[in-house]
Amino acid sequence: METPEVLTDLDAARTSSTTGSVRKKLPEVTPAFWVMKIAATTLGETAGDLFAQTLKLGYFLTTIVLFLVFVVTLVVQLRSSRYHPFFYWTVILSTSMAGTTMSDFMNRDAGAAYLSNGATRLGWGPQGLGLGYPAGAAILLSVLLAIFLAWKVSGMTFQIRDIVTFRGEALFWSAILVSNTLGTSMGDFLSDSSGLGYAGGALLVTGALAVLGALMRVRAVPNVLLFWIAFVLTRPLGATAGDFLTKPVAKGGLDLGTAGSSAVLLAVLFGLMAHAQVRERRAAVRPAGAERAPVTRRANRP
Repeated sequence: METPEVLTDLDAARTSSTTGSVRKKLPEVTPAFWVMKIAATTLGETAGDLFAQTLKLGYFLTTIVLFLVFVVTLVVQLRSSRYHPFFYWTVILSTSMAGTTMSDFMNRDAGAAYLSNGATRLGWGPQGLGLGYPAGAAILLSVLLAIFLAWKVSGMTFQIRDIVTFRGEALFWSAILVSNTLGTSMGDFLSDSSGLGYAGGALLVTGALAVLGALMRVRAVPNVLLFWIAFVLTRPLGATAGDFLTKPVAKGGLDLGTAGSSAVLLAVLFGLMAHAQVRERRAAVRPAGAERAPVTRRANRP
C-alpha cells in the first residue's frame, strides 16, 4: 500500500471552501497535453529561428524581445483566477521561443559553423557566448536542479494539478523556462553534433519517451519524476522536429522554411487550444456534484 501524500497548504486551499474545491490554474496531464506540448515546442524552435536567423535579428536581441514576451504572457497567466488554455499554452509557447534563442546565445558564436553564406555577424549586439552544447546543457541542468531543490525545500507540491498559489506557479514557470532552454541545447546537440541528424535525433528522443511511458506502469518509479523528465525531453523532440522541417535538404532537412513551418504549426496549436477551451467550458457547466471530491492523493502522480 502506498503512503498517502502529506497535505500541503496547496491541498488545504483546495478543501477550504464548502464545495470542497477551488478553480485549478494548470491543466490535467493527458495525452492531449503532450500533443500540445510537442506542437508548442516545435513551433518555439521554428519561430525562434525565424526571428533570430531568417529575419537576422540575432540571438541577443531576439532573446531580449522574446523574454519580455514571456514576462507579459506570464503576468496574464498569473493574474488569471482559473485555468485558461489560451493563457497557459501561450506561456508554454513563449518559453519555447525564448528558450530557443537563449540556448543559441549561450552555445553558439559568430563562427562559420553557425553563420552561413560567409556572414560574420547576425543582428545587433553580442553574437553569442560560444560555450558549446555540452557546457551549456550542464549549466542549464544545474540551474534546473537548483530550482527543484528550492521547490522541495519550500514544501510546495510537485503535482501540477494542485498548484494554485502564486509561489507555486512561480516555481513551476521557472522550471518550465529553464527546462525548455535545456531541451533546446539537447536537441541542437543531437541534430548538429551527435551525427544522428534531425530525423535520427527525433527518433532517439521518441524512443526515450516511449521508455518513460512504459515506466509509468512501474509502481516503484514516481510519476512526478517521469513527468519532468518527459517535459524536458519533449523539448529536444520539438527542436529536432523543427530543424527537420526547416533546414536545407543538403543538411538532412525538408527545407520548408521557418516562416511557412511556423505558420502551419501556429494554426495547429491554435486549433488545439480552441478545442481545449471548449472542453474547459463544458466542464465548467457540469453540476457541482459531478466533480470529483478531493481526497488524499498518491505521491507518485504528477
